[in-house]
Amino acid sequence: MHLATNLARRLAAQAETVCRHYLSNGHREGRYWLVGDVRNTPGRSMFVRLKGSDSGKGAAGKWTDAATGEHGDLLDVIRESCGLADFRDVADEARTFLSLPHPESEQPLPRLKSTPAPSGSAEAARRLFAMSQPISGTIVETYLRNRGITALHGTGSLRFHPRCYYRPDEHSPTETWPAMIASVTDLNSRLTGAHRTWLDPSGRDKAPIDTPRRAMGELLGHAVRFGAPGEVMAAGEGIETILSLRCVLPDMAMTAALSAAHLSAMLFPDTLRRLYIVRDDDPAGDGARDTLMDRANAAGIEAIVLSPALGDFNEHVRLSGIDALRAFVRAQLVRQDIARFMTLAA
Repeated sequence: MHLATNLARRLAAQAETVCRHYLSNGHREGRYWLVGDVRNTPGRSMFVRLKGSDSGKGAAGKWTDAATGEHGDLLDVIRESCGLADFRDVADEARTFLSLPHPESEQPLPRLKSTPAPSGSAEAARRLFAMSQPISGTIVETYLRNRGITALHGTGSLRFHPRCYYRPDEHSPTETWPAMIASVTDLNSRLTGAHRTWLDPSGRDKAPIDTPRRAMGELLGHAVRFGAPGEVMAAGEGIETILSLRCVLPDMAMTAALSAAHLSAMLFPDTLRRLYIVRDDDPAGDGARDTLMDRANAAGIEAIVLSPALGDFNEHVRLSGIDALRAFVRAQLVRQDIARFMTLAA
């Protein structure tokens, strides 16, 4: 039997279980699973047949999207909901789900009428974020709290994916790890990219892989954002660094640019009048600080540097605690911003 046909039939025999796993934003109604689309968007326009014959028009596992005319089987669901392009990855995922062995040879899988998003593109980032879930009660929350981050309000830009794909290089097999997914957005809140932090399943640390952090999509000028921008905001490199600072400045809008190069190139909101530059204590951080200060001053924005006592503010909070970080940051703020933003001050 053709490999794709065999896997599709095995998946169809467990159609409802497949749908609950890969189309988790949908629900069962009678003999069908209803969801927004094959990429696991909430809604009702796509329906998957849960019971039926082994093949033909009424076969179990067959689906149709009434809004777009797309149709396919459960292998297509795996490919689109996971944002995969290669049959090898789709087949590996199907075998993993079905607890089947992974043979060496692969065969091409017929494509959906809608082309999968190119790997690493902004569209792939949007699909990845859409198929992830809020972080409350997940490994992501455990991970952040283990890093001393206790203020998790306003973190809608962070999501959790339980089995996010990771491939060390193009010649290595694909792995799956839990991951924190962060949305990268422009000044109009349009999602342009995503940042993945793969995690150890215990939530105690990042996953034990070579590159546990990777970004995808259009990043230049954009950032991971926490809070609505106003006249005052803070900007830094890392997500954990910015979240640590939010523990003592919970009402200040902040952005994480994800790298020193992207921090120096961040775009300024029209409302911005004062920018706190959250510096990492390394040569790249110094360069980003200087470039960003020059750009801010040229735009008529007051730029103030917030420097950590250690390597970064997350290291500070983990080793010294929230109270020590609060006192250290307080000494670097403009006076009126202490009362305005440091609502957790003792």
